[in-house]
Amino acid sequence: MNQIEEGTLLWKPNKDRIHQANITTYMNWLKNKKGLDFHDYSSVWHWSVQHIESFWETIWEYFDIQSPTNYDKVLSSHKMPGAKWFEGAKVNYAEHVFRNYKRDKTAIIHTSEIRTGNQEVTWEKLYQDTTALQKSLKSLGVTKGDRIVAYIPNIYESVVALLATASLGAIWSSASPDFGKQSVIDRFKQIEPKVMITVDGYRYGGKIFNRMDVVEEIQRELPTLKATIAIPYLNESESFTDLNSVTLWNQAIHDFSDELTYEHVNFNDPLWILFSSGTTGKPKPIVHSQGGMLVEHLKALTFHTDLHENDRFFWFTTTGWMMWNYLVGGLLTGSTIILYDGNPAYPDKKMLWKFAEETKMTIFGTSASYITACMKDDFSPSNEFDLTHLKSISSTGSPLPPEGFKWCYDHVKEDLSIASISGGTDVCTAFVLGVPTLPVYAGELQCRGLGAKVESYDDQGEPQIDAVGELVLTEPFPAMPIYLWNDEDGSRMHDSYFNMYPGIWRHGDYIKITGHGTCIIYGRSDATINRGGIRIGTSEIYRAVDQIKEIDDSLIVDIPLVNGDSFVPLFVLMKDNHELTDEIVTAIRNQIRTQCSPRHVPTDVIPVNDLPRTLNGKKLEIPVKKILMGQPIDVVANKGSLSNPESLVFFEQFAKERLNITK
Repeated sequence: MNQIEEGTLLWKPNKDRIHQANITTYMNWLKNKKGLDFHDYSSVWHWSVQHIESFWETIWEYFDIQSPTNYDKVLSSHKMPGAKWFEGAKVNYAEHVFRNYKRDKTAIIHTSEIRTGNQEVTWEKLYQDTTALQKSLKSLGVTKGDRIVAYIPNIYESVVALLATASLGAIWSSASPDFGKQSVIDRFKQIEPKVMITVDGYRYGGKIFNRMDVVEEIQRELPTLKATIAIPYLNESESFTDLNSVTLWNQAIHDFSDELTYEHVNFNDPLWILFSSGTTGKPKPIVHSQGGMLVEHLKALTFHTDLHENDRFFWFTTTGWMMWNYLVGGLLTGSTIILYDGNPAYPDKKMLWKFAEETKMTIFGTSASYITACMKDDFSPSNEFDLTHLKSISSTGSPLPPEGFKWCYDHVKEDLSIASISGGTDVCTAFVLGVPTLPVYAGELQCRGLGAKVESYDDQGEPQIDAVGELVLTEPFPAMPIYLWNDEDGSRMHDSYFNMYPGIWRHGDYIKITGHGTCIIYGRSDATINRGGIRIGTSEIYRAVDQIKEIDDSLIVDIPLVNGDSFVPLFVLMKDNHELTDEIVTAIRNQIRTQCSPRHVPTDVIPVNDLPRTLNGKKLEIPVKKILMGQPIDVVANKGSLSNPESLVFFEQFAKERLNITK
């Protein structure tokens, strides 16, 4: 793969693209309605973070947020944690989704390895099924504040279930059926659900996975559960006969004779509970508000993702990742959302590009690792598929390297707005992301999001430009968690986000904000490589190693030694059964020496058969580091949160045999 210099200009929007962008419409509205005249994105962003209350008040007005009561003030206090937004207002997330109801317009396109063919669902069908499920949930005694959990893939029913839950003011939480049994129990048991919605299994990579034993065990472990709604996804309705208090999905949605009603809850009341990846200990239950998610998703998806009513918005995700919630938020804009359940590389990596052609996808959302994998396979989607309708590619999960940007322009489409975005489960959005009116530079995230005062802090807690530091938010943000579940005194919330800089949100990523307003993410700040006092993000190492065509993937950690030095092993996964030769090791060292620095050349390069990942595809740098420092696997990793927990055994053996570390 050809290397490209970070920061190389790759694309600029033309006048038509700028004129048609939603953010241009908003800026014109600010000028006409508020007398605020901004000539570029930078000026409107600075206003939005210097006058946060005024900005978010315009979001309320611009999107005509519906509330039966008036709010007292936009923001109760600038103190974090504890800032409250739009107190006095009452809202409902689902109500704002169905404001876009147009009877015969397509709301959702969905397909899976089980349900072949691209099925289109109208807004009328979505409304009817949500109405019917709401009625069934009411009959089960579900009311405001009750928890509804879902052990369900990224299928049409999952969206119906979320909207019905939100319409009642109940609280949603979901886990993908590829999660391990204990991982799901660790999540759901903490929040004491009243109703569970589940499938009997799923299909991935051509293989069937029956999950009935897991479902029965989850039921037994949830004493608060009053009822289960079962979806026979594998078309085996009889498989649910042994479950307690079960209602089949078709029974739950058979009666849509009533109108959908909306429970208006306080702006700061819960909408859903997301869980941290849970790579260590029990997953952290993160609670987001109905109002906070409503205004943030409207803002981010309208102005930054640039969703219009005629767009078709896709993200490859599961219900266990916050990008699923973000994808469903696309319905707030009236656009069509596209769901896929299955392996994105089955039968090969071309599948998603074929899917993009078939669905006339306009926004293609995926992970940086998927783009990198396509790049390494050396094929050109533009040569095989009609991607005429595609206008944007977005990626997240890890930093997209500059070569990934260039590959999209060379092998997908020349006229694309490419947005590498960063945020996370903690906020269920991205606060460093794209906007279609700005140019695209290789390896750089286009901008900080409106209303998100993102800074790069040095070790003294001072903001800096063109230098790598801690990613922080220095002003309140509506998408911040309202609290962590069962964190009565707020100590876990404080320790998670506010313990390094009092009153300042520390996100845990390393970021550089450039002089022209773009951003570069360098990976997790607690996983950085520190040699001789010089720190470097792991993403820079991976980018260098990615240049070696025989390497499929890699993982690097920095192990401190008692003499003050450190041991820095680089673990490499070879591609296509290649052997790790002395020549390849030399090439790796030379790449890191020239692209990063001589200080950060690894102490050793070690081949592995697999690299541990979460179910969302993130590499486990910190758990591997802890294992190599002598901590037991069961302490540092929640196996049910991993796609390949058996891969950790290698690192435990490596610690014993190579580092002479025993438990």
